[in-house]
Amino acid sequence: MAHMMRVLRQFLSDREGELPARLNRPRVCPYCGALPRSVGRRAVLRGAGLAAPMLALRPRFARAAEPGKKYEAMILGCIDPRMHEPVRDFAVQHGLVGDYSQFTIAGAAIGVVAPAFAKWHETFWENLGASIKLHSIETVIAIDHRDCGAAKIAYGDDSISTPQKEDATHAAALAEFRKQVGQRHPSLKVETMLMALDGSFISLG
Repeated sequence: MAHMMRVLRQFLSDREGELPARLNRPRVCPYCGALPRSVGRRAVLRGAGLAAPMLALRPRFARAAEPGKKYEAMILGCIDPRMHEPVRDFAVQHGLVGDYSQFTIAGAAIGVVAPAFAKWHETFWENLGASIKLHSIETVIAIDHRDCGAAKIAYGDDSISTPQKEDATHAAALAEFRKQVGQRHPSLKVETMLMALDGSFISLG
């Protein structure tokens, strides 16, 4: 950081007096009124002094998968925009942030097992296998959700027309998902649930 500041001071010193005249023109913000008349060398240096430590800290916020580290789980969720925050909240509440991989597909478990989406199935299984190999996950968590459009595409509108039918549709899909995981990865733990739009959920399947 000290080297960065020395370079910036030298740069400004070499060009002192060359700053465009427009920096000294009065500027007016339509919301705040007049802004300061000029931007001086000290102001630029102060700004750089504040920015440099922040830039130096940036790599600490970029978390890469650590070689050899075991991560907790993969979360299988739906592409429905309404479910992004509830699923994230679930991860926070269960201490999974930074410790899970994620696969998002229309219908969640329905997208993985329904015949209507057969072309998608192998993509999920390949990604699950990759996460097991790369992240050493021990659990896969499938989170279906209520009012799911993919369920209607896969099984028809009537499949979720009442709460009882909706429960039955997701229970069957989640049970099939659990069965297929067991066949492909017998040692992998499986959690299956149906989540409401408010983030509340029940274990199912």
